Amino acid sequence: MGWRSLRRGWENDMPCEFRSRWSAGKPDAAARPLKLIVQVPCYNEAQTLPAVLAAIPRKIEGIARVEIQVIDDGSADETVEVARKAGVDHIVRQKTNKGLASSFQAGIDNALAEGADIIVNTDGDGQYCGSSIPDLVRPILEGRADIVLGDRRPGENKEFSRSKRFLQRFGSWVVKRLAGIDVSDAVTGFRAYDREAAMSISVMTRFSYTVETLIHAGQRGLTVTSVPVRTNPATRPSRLFKSIRQFMARQAVTMLRSCVMYRPLKTFMSLGILMAVVGALPILRFLYFYATGDGDGHVQSLVLGGVLLLGGYMTMVIAFLSDTIATNRRLTEEVLLRLRRLEVDGQADASATIAPEAASNKFAAE
Repeated sequence: MGWRSLRRGWENDMPCEFRSRWSAGKPDAAARPLKLIVQVPCYNEAQTLPAVLAAIPRKIEGIARVEIQVIDDGSADETVEVARKAGVDHIVRQKTNKGLASSFQAGIDNALAEGADIIVNTDGDGQYCGSSIPDLVRPILEGRADIVLGDRRPGENKEFSRSKRFLQRFGSWVVKRLAGIDVSDAVTGFRAYDREAAMSISVMTRFSYTVETLIHAGQRGLTVTSVPVRTNPATRPSRLFKSIRQFMARQAVTMLRSCVMYRPLKTFMSLGILMAVVGALPILRFLYFYATGDGDGHVQSLVLGGVLLLGGYMTMVIAFLSDTIATNRRLTEEVLLRLRRLEVDGQADASATIAPEAASNKFAAE
């Protein structure tokens, strides 16, 4: 039984009041008007931000209201002033530069608190065309996906260098191997989340959220798809990494963390068996020489083999303990998700209650 089947079973077993809150996280255009919040994480993007904001469509079929949110990651330029002059609906400010992943998570949290049914993330450097946002949210509106990625078609995009194309393929390979999600542009920052998928996001790294959130989505059984999107010429080099070596090193850390978090039994058990097999070889070598009467000079093989066998045994024990911890972590994540859902829905209900009261008070005063 997969994680998605367990989630469906829990949903069916929920009391009515909890089931209604669970289902509230899934956009249903026929049931109520939908709110889309387009968030733009920024760090010193005062030059490119006006064009980015101007390109975001304010009217999309199937969406009742489109709002724009700018997340300022401790910018030293006029990013916040530019956002205010442009009339954005929400500004989230971080006092210091905490990195793209932190800005993304802060934006998701605030968008949910503001009652967003769908959240679109785009970059402040103008890389992505705002005119592609309707295409990005359509699979969610049609109920075909929980997360939609904007596919820049790296193999065909002339703006991408050979190294950047390699990075796209590498990121997509990582996601496919660890999460079972087959997408061609896994590291794209242009993506859309429905409310339920956004609530499950919990970014642990400072570097980037792209690969980690997809691995997490795959492990939770969320439906991820991609649609072709248009891009603009690059205005500046990437600030996420200085070289391919740095990018590869950080992605390697993400891969290792994901293996330990989501597949601890398979990871540690494979490592333990490998150590045990390698450790058995020098022991067999010692036994061979011992049987032929020449074992005195090969004691070091016995010591090395014993150390490796002991290490393999301990690693296999760690595998079972880690799997137990991972099971508890999944249960904890589910509890936190339910608490987050109640908290966010409570904030939305409070906002909906305050608005009519304010209107009635204003009418009574007049």
